[in-house]
Amino acid sequence: MSNAANNDKNLGTALITGASTGIGATYADRLARRGYDLVLVARDAQRLEQVAERLRKETSVKIEILPADLVNKADLLKVEQRLRTDTSITMLVNNAGMSIAGELADGDIDKYDAMIQLNITAVMRLAAAVAPGFIQRKGGTLINLASVLALAPEMFNGAYSGTKAFVLNLTQSLQNELGKHGVRVQAVLPGATRTEIWERSGSDIDAFPDAMVMSVDDLVNAALTGLDLGEQVTIPPLPDVGQWEALTAARQAMGPNLSLKNPADRYTK
Repeated sequence: MSNAANNDKNLGTALITGASTGIGATYADRLARRGYDLVLVARDAQRLEQVAERLRKETSVKIEILPADLVNKADLLKVEQRLRTDTSITMLVNNAGMSIAGELADGDIDKYDAMIQLNITAVMRLAAAVAPGFIQRKGGTLINLASVLALAPEMFNGAYSGTKAFVLNLTQSLQNELGKHGVRVQAVLPGATRTEIWERSGSDIDAFPDAMVMSVDDLVNAALTGLDLGEQVTIPPLPDVGQWEALTAARQAMGPNLSLKNPADRYTK
């Protein structure tokens, strides 16, 4: 479908965080080709402008860059304000994030704190900033990038996987909170994906078997297909969606027994 045809649908504007490279830049490419105008957010203004300039040449959409370090409170507030006041924004892609290699006991605690600020606080605050407008306009799309490690805390750095478990929990709660107002909310759980996050964290993506590593193009294409299918949680590498459904059913089956007056018998013998 042509950009002009897509633009006739008035898809509005997608604001994408972490948009200078990797998953965020690929979302920018795909959403521009679908006909969304873009607001691209990341720390590196030069790289943001390179992404924007290429897409301006290749598509007919409007593209603005909004340089911001989401760990910096003033910058974060600037992006929040844009989300609260720009009624053209119909989609937020909460993609910006960071990882840390190694174990907590011998790690740099300040880096962990920065990771929590970016992976948790910024995601929550930006979602909270865009939600009232989506509710008022009875529509919009919120996409939060989590990770398969939200489901596998034993496999990697627990603080990182914990931040992604937060994103998954937040997203599932927001599906109930916002879905009744006509808002689409999706959590995307990538597995190992070939992006710069590995090098920045001090890890080597090439240490993984090739069969475990997805290209960023395939990841984003699958995530957007999941969105089109109406999935609330999209796990691009998972062959059998029944496994996710079984996990969800088992978790929900525990619900009636998670808060009871008396301790379980095994604790009273």
